[in-house]
Amino acid sequence: QVQLVESGGDLVQPGGSLRLSCAASGSIFRASAMGWYRQAPGKQRELVADITPAGITDYADSVKGRFTISRDNAKNTVILQMNSLKPEDTAVYYCKLVWGATLVYWGQGTQVTVSS
Repeated sequence: QVQLVESGGDLVQPGGSLRLSCAASGSIFRASAMGWYRQAPGKQRELVADITPAGITDYADSVKGRFTISRDNAKNTVILQMNSLKPEDTAVYYCKLVWGATLVYWGQGTQVTVSS
């Protein structure tokens, strides 16, 4: 069983920055792909960024150049650094772990609100 715990969500002004963290329990983190997703009110959950076990990253077009995903395998943690935040980035952000073809775990989410 894997537990994912997100932290770092907050209220921030447009143009500001936030750093989200996702800590994973268990021993499969190093071999797992990790991702950050978000869901705004009335919208579907969407991929923000992901990172493979080898460290290869991918980003949604809407966040390229502003967000950076990274992982620390020694700490079982994945980070989402968010800069130049916009009101449209407001959402609940979720961490996702994928191991192999069948194991998928989600965190409980952390609220990010971008508003003046």
